[in-house]
Amino acid sequence: MSKRVTSQDVANLAGVSRTTVSFVLNDVKRFSIRPETAAKVRQAAQQLGYVPNASARALASNSAMAIGLIMTRNPQYIASDSFLPLIMGGMMDVVKQNQLGLLVEWVEPGQQLRAYMALTRARHIDGMILMTPRSDDTGLKALEDSDIPAVLMGYIPGLKLHSVDVDNIQAAKVAVDHLIELGHQKIACITNAATPYSSSSQRFDGYKQALAGAGLVFDPNLVRQADFDSHSGYKQMQSLLETNPDFTAVFVASDAVAIGAMLAIREAGLRIPEDISIVGFDDIPAASYVTPKLSTVHMPAKEIAQHSCELLLQLMRGEKPETKDISLPTHLKIRQSTAYLERRP
Repeated sequence: MSKRVTSQDVANLAGVSRTTVSFVLNDVKRFSIRPETAAKVRQAAQQLGYVPNASARALASNSAMAIGLIMTRNPQYIASDSFLPLIMGGMMDVVKQNQLGLLVEWVEPGQQLRAYMALTRARHIDGMILMTPRSDDTGLKALEDSDIPAVLMGYIPGLKLHSVDVDNIQAAKVAVDHLIELGHQKIACITNAATPYSSSSQRFDGYKQALAGAGLVFDPNLVRQADFDSHSGYKQMQSLLETNPDFTAVFVASDAVAIGAMLAIREAGLRIPEDISIVGFDDIPAASYVTPKLSTVHMPAKEIAQHSCELLLQLMRGEKPETKDISLPTHLKIRQSTAYLERRP
């Protein structure tokens, strides 16, 4: 008895995803699939003798028509994330234009493999975007081998998955170079998160590269690791002030973390920037409303979200994007929280 031909066989022969095969053969109109792609799918189906059955057609007509935003964070941090609304706004622009739904899910670190595969099998979504990816996420490799389109909002070297991000290393280096140009030599660092998060390790690398480029010695005692939110920034700044009170500037790899750090500095009876200059990262709306206004690296959050969605839609249509990894520009916004080590007249 010969093996039954499946939609996956057609997808493999045509070089597209199983979702694309379903859309083409079941005549789902809500995605504009390139004529040449549709022709390859139909040719592969004819060659293999594949015909969608009635249940397959029903499933296609009731397709999820949704994409997923998956975050590897604890939900308590997601609820207080000032950066997330910027991302959501950018995603909704594209999602609504394409008459899609958006499913937001969070997974605990260490549970990613199970969660990704559950979403893949359940077919609640037709593709997924993964925010705040981690280098130790074993589920990402499994996603590479699955047939569900996926895009990283962040960059991890060595993965086949498509990604959209900024050059975190260079952006952090620019921020720390700014402090060095102001005459600061003893510069502390508070990371935005644990080092397995790609943005954290990359921004930390940029900090170290800036020090090395200026001939300054890296001191691990001047480094603290935060956990995305303002409270962790507050606690880590307290720790720095208690053990290393003579630093004159600090690079904080997240504005939300920096806002907590600023409170700790003020509660210690110190002034910003007269006693300690501080530069953040992200340029969340609150950065220009705190006192003093926070110098920070501007992240194009809305554009990152839009490019991620558009890239995912290309993959869902079975297209081959021109670029696997998209890197968007950043720039430093100098406000009031940084100053020369010795005030110039």
